[in-house]
Amino acid sequence: QARLVESGGGLVQAGGSLRLSCKASGAILSVFNSYTIGWYRQTPGQERELVAVFSGMRRTIYADSVKDRFTISRDNTRRTVYLQMNNLQPEDTDIYYCGFGPSTPSVWGQGTQVTVSP
Repeated sequence: QARLVESGGGLVQAGGSLRLSCKASGAILSVFNSYTIGWYRQTPGQERELVAVFSGMRRTIYADSVKDRFTISRDNTRRTVYLQMNNLQPEDTDIYYCGFGPSTPSVWGQGTQVTVSP
């Protein structure tokens, strides 16, 4: 069973940047490379939404709201996925979760809070 650990959240002013990391343990490399892994976010009381994911090794999918500001990347040797977030805005404030699974996530990390002040 894979386990995900996120890090890198915090408080930043509007226009600032943060980089989130998600390290996957317990997954063999071929599974890590073929599954969907990436970032989702959720405001309490609302549904969790996709931010940016890898679908397989190379195909990336972004939410329209972050497409020109966020970049997802991966380091397969470290089983780690990153989310570089630039030009953050107050509406990006949320809990960010890393998710992993064959298509939709079946494993989630504990979440990391991102807060953007005006």
